Amino acid sequence: MYEEFTQNRIAQLRIQKNVSAREMSLALGQNNSYINQIENQKALPSLTGLFYICEYFGITPQQFFDDSNPCPAQLAQLVADIKRLDPDSLGHIAAIVKALAEKQ
Repeated sequence: MYEEFTQNRIAQLRIQKNVSAREMSLALGQNNSYINQIENQKALPSLTGLFYICEYFGITPQQFFDDSNPCPAQLAQLVADIKRLDPDSLGHIAAIVKALAEKQ
């Protein structure tokens, strides 16, 4: 179960980042087919490899495995930005988010 999730999640996040499997493989310091092999269910990353993959996407392993969050890097950046807001601005953002969520 986790094997397939891991392979699909890497592909999903890579596509969101708009990077090729080859580019990502090389950025991770691996051979040019490393990510392709993972996504095509021919290999799985080691635990260390998974940590590097999470770092590459700018997310934590917890965020990686949170299947209820389809865009963990964007959400992490949004939360980081929101933490810098003053209370009034935060209240406005909260109202906007609530209104948008109610439309879903």
